[in-house]
Amino acid sequence: MKEIRIGLLGFGTIGTGVVKALQNNAELVSQRLGARLTLAKIADLDITTDRGVKVDPALLTTNAEEVISGDDIDIVIELIGGYEPARSFVLKAIENGKHIVTANKALLALHGEEIFAAAAANRVEVLFEASVGGGIPVISAIKENLGVNSFASVFGILNGTCNYILTRMTDEGADFSEVLKDAQANGYAEADPTFDIEGVDTAHKLALLISLCFGTKIDFDAIYSEGISGVSALDIQYARQFGYALKLLAISKYDAGRIEARVHPTMIPLQHPLADVSGVFNAVRLVGDFVGPVMLYGRGAGMEPTASAVCGDLMAIGRNILAGGASRSPAMGCPPETMSTLEIKGMEEIVSQYYLRFAATDQPGVLAHISGILGRYDISIASMIQPERKAGGPVPIVIMTHEALEKNVRSALAEIDQLDVVLNKSCFIRIESDLD
Repeated sequence: MKEIRIGLLGFGTIGTGVVKALQNNAELVSQRLGARLTLAKIADLDITTDRGVKVDPALLTTNAEEVISGDDIDIVIELIGGYEPARSFVLKAIENGKHIVTANKALLALHGEEIFAAAAANRVEVLFEASVGGGIPVISAIKENLGVNSFASVFGILNGTCNYILTRMTDEGADFSEVLKDAQANGYAEADPTFDIEGVDTAHKLALLISLCFGTKIDFDAIYSEGISGVSALDIQYARQFGYALKLLAISKYDAGRIEARVHPTMIPLQHPLADVSGVFNAVRLVGDFVGPVMLYGRGAGMEPTASAVCGDLMAIGRNILAGGASRSPAMGCPPETMSTLEIKGMEEIVSQYYLRFAATDQPGVLAHISGILGRYDISIASMIQPERKAGGPVPIVIMTHEALEKNVRSALAEIDQLDVVLNKSCFIRIESDLD
């Protein structure tokens, strides 16, 4: 039986999962592939810690060059993470004729164009299913099975840490800081959770989904990103009273030759399938012109689901090697020379419904002041609640608007915040009621 040899860069949690999967299901993989996937070398700075898997010590090295330049290695798995040295390692491996499998969404979001161009020039493949949605096969679905569709939109719950925190806040009424500490203690959040809770990780993944769905190059810095650190349990409670759930949502829509590209806390109707995605689970919802709405759901992170996606990519490349058809499918679903560069709409141009919350003094005419300013900026009120205030405290006013221009909403809130009767900075959260 033919052997396809693999080199692994990074022997952390996901790398350990890949080794386990290839060991535990070796016979199954060989049967389905018609060849053996053999781990030939594993490189990591730490090769002494016990990972809970048995590995021949002769396979371990602290020298990444043995993987990148090894003549007997067909596919390099990059699981180091981050930008450097991952970028340099991947580019050199490509130059040496190695196919690449990676889970590194940050690397591809910022340097994907360079990496994919190098792969095309060297006629090798770069697959990255594990970079978005963990074990959810969303990238292969977009590139292959849904390839005939012109996509209208893509929405995603793409970060398990944020979804876990928001789920706990919803179910228990707990504060953000309290749940974050628990998430860190339970291993759902990093010691430095900034990339997760501020939406950066989600934006990395959205950048890849946008390129795949709309065939466009994208400047990562142009994606609007807002995290969940400012979300309060109070806003989640009020959202439910209006019939909404609160999620950190990745959003992209095609609009007359331009696209929206944004990540932020978003209220969605409780009856929508995305509202039921809880805990560390992820989901991606696509709308194509022929297929209509499609939602893919599953475990979005962790050792086993991510390892499943990595190994799926290994088998896909393995099949192409066996068939003599390597580089059959371009990394982003279309050849680099056919990629367009669509303009990204600025946030001030976004049209949405809005949730607004004010803390005001308890005196007549306050609501009239607020509604008057909203009206001057063409913002109409759809519904409102005025919960009971605590004795001696500010009066909460919670408003749901009809669709309005974001530029107008920001201008109105800036003016309202200057009123003597408004005691704290106002809160606003965007609403997506039509996710199809």
